[in-house]
Amino acid sequence: MATWDDVLTQRDKEVFAKSGYGKRAGFGQRPAVLVIDMNYNFVGDKPEPILKSIERFRNSCGEEGWEGVHRIRELLEAARKKRLPTFYTTGHEGGSSVAFGRWHGKNSRGGEDKGERWSKGNDIVPEIAPQERDILVRKQKPSAFFGTPLVSMLNEVHADTVLVTGCTTSGCVRASVIDAFSYNFSVSVVEECVFDRGQASHKINLFDMNMKYADVVSLKETLEYIAALPPTLYAPGL
Repeated sequence: MATWDDVLTQRDKEVFAKSGYGKRAGFGQRPAVLVIDMNYNFVGDKPEPILKSIERFRNSCGEEGWEGVHRIRELLEAARKKRLPTFYTTGHEGGSSVAFGRWHGKNSRGGEDKGERWSKGNDIVPEIAPQERDILVRKQKPSAFFGTPLVSMLNEVHADTVLVTGCTTSGCVRASVIDAFSYNFSVSVVEECVFDRGQASHKINLFDMNMKYADVVSLKETLEYIAALPPTLYAPGL
């Protein structure tokens, strides 16, 4: 049973099955890892229930975010053994209204995103912080690709596949997945490594991405795929 089955109607299940959506596309040969917005703003500064965490960090996903931290750490440990290119995203550092754009139009607490606290909130949590060979991409909008050089850097390492982790499933993950799909990368969303503040949003967006834009894959399957990659795939000069 897929994690989204309990939020789908029988009609929807039949329609998507009969229409042919959800075919497995498969992994490519040269993967890169994308870690989206794993910062304090989105997970809080400690594991605690979401309703508690959002008192201080309005975008926090609470305990589910920290479960994602632990699972992403597993993935990164395996990826680094094979020297897979790893790209992180986080928010911009500026606090002007021009830089923020339309983010605050739909949130009554948007005024809290100001000054030093906001900047520190964009720091990646230390448990999975970028290492020396990793790339940090600053972005201002949901997609990791919008207004950033990410696609050119993926081309530079000849990546054909993006392994997507981070948050939120319905927001920055989905936006990045659709753009990666649009740039003709093979896209795999690692299920245990993505999360959302909304449980229904998490499930239905996993379903929708799996039907049309990406493969939603388990962490176990992803680790097996990485382990089977040649040890020299991303050796220096290749």
